[in-house]
Amino acid sequence: MEFSLWAQLPSVLPEIGLTTLAIVVLFADLYGSVVTRRNVVYISAAGMALLALVPLVWLPDPALYESGTLLWGGMVNYDPLSQIFKVMLLLAGAVTCLMAAGDKGVGDKGEFYLIVIVATLGGVMMSSASDLILVFVALETLSIPLYMLACFRRGDARSAEGGMKYFLYGAFASAIMLFGFSLLYGFTGTTNLGGIADALGVGAGDSIVGVMTALVMVVVGFGFKISAVPFHFWTPDVYEGAPTPVTAFVSVSSKAASFALLVRFLTAAFPVELVVGGVIIQDFWVNLLIVISIVSMTLGNVVALRQSNIKRLLAYSSIAQAGYTLIGVAALQGVDDSLAVASVSFYMFMYIFTNLLVFGGVILFIAATDTEEISDMAGLNRRSPWLALFITIGLLSLGGIPPAAGFFGKFFLFQAAVDANLVGLALIAVTNAIIALYYYLVIIKVMYVDAGPDDDKPIALPRAYAWSLGITAVVVILLGTIAVTPIYDWATLGAAGL
Repeated sequence: MEFSLWAQLPSVLPEIGLTTLAIVVLFADLYGSVVTRRNVVYISAAGMALLALVPLVWLPDPALYESGTLLWGGMVNYDPLSQIFKVMLLLAGAVTCLMAAGDKGVGDKGEFYLIVIVATLGGVMMSSASDLILVFVALETLSIPLYMLACFRRGDARSAEGGMKYFLYGAFASAIMLFGFSLLYGFTGTTNLGGIADALGVGAGDSIVGVMTALVMVVVGFGFKISAVPFHFWTPDVYEGAPTPVTAFVSVSSKAASFALLVRFLTAAFPVELVVGGVIIQDFWVNLLIVISIVSMTLGNVVALRQSNIKRLLAYSSIAQAGYTLIGVAALQGVDDSLAVASVSFYMFMYIFTNLLVFGGVILFIAATDTEEISDMAGLNRRSPWLALFITIGLLSLGGIPPAAGFFGKFFLFQAAVDANLVGLALIAVTNAIIALYYYLVIIKVMYVDAGPDDDKPIALPRAYAWSLGITAVVVILLGTIAVTPIYDWATLGAAGL
């Protein structure tokens, strides 16, 4: 079915807007006045925030939108799933820019905001990609800027080391994933995700070993992007060495975009009815993801218990969060995927704001004290009550404590696992959530109970930070209370296009 250019335009409007915004920011930084260069941060943040409204304001034709129509030659899937992830990625980029403004190492660098915009563009493209060629282009458009951001502080040895490790591991993982893509193309003769399933279904890829090998290679690439075990080795060093605003952005953007693409890739290319060589492919990748989920949750939480550096602790927490989210992906059993898809989408939506809230508070604490040790956060409540409150809300959300958003995020994931008859996986996840709650509460205890040597030295909360942290905290609370239903219903529509 042919669609006019005007009908297809909304599907790529955020991408066009980000490209335009990147050019504007580039010229504003290079050729603008002193005032213009100083306001690059606000241009970047406001631009991405406005683009996040596009999927909400520009209401498409329901017949074109809700059925998951393939546009632009089958490269782009235009459906609610892609739009909800585009909104969360654009908002993540906008909040990151605001939080970076007060960082000493990156806040006054115009190129930093340009790289964030380009990385966001890659993530936005990933969320709707429906062809292996666009998948890889979008993946590298996201990854390469993140490598640059990780080592942005060239004079910092830890930043350089973290960026180099991130680049080397990332290049290796991308090569493995690309090899998997090439095998799939060789077996099927097509790069379209739906076309791959059709070709495998009629016997185009009778070699079950080859098909499974290709699938494993692709999962390796995704595992690196979401920092799942055993592809997590880069995470602690990058989180600790990168500038804190970069750590915040890496922790949410790469994970959210990769989960959007992983859900689409597995359900489109290897659906429930696909049988190759007498083997149900879905059973293979579901069991594979269950193992990765369990190991990621367990290792991330157990190792986090021993961390004294707040950024390394959040790195292992991020590994565990990837394990939780994989529960929703493993619950894609094909009978009724709406709950599984909605659980992954909602969890990523709340995780983005939760993690940005925690890292935003950590950014301000590090800037004021020049330390990353958890023990040095003693007495933070007496030095800056609002800052301690913001960090506490974020930590409670990560721990799954109501009324923060993390409670419903974990609840939906566990419910999806139970509905998919993965009761054992749900029990393991609940046990891990209890373990994780301990080290989150330890940080809160240090901030509110322990006495620090600098209790009488207040930490100022700049107005820009107060607004960004305040709005993010409100969103986290709303997602755990009155905003649960509309966001969850929107996320449920994402299953329709799959």
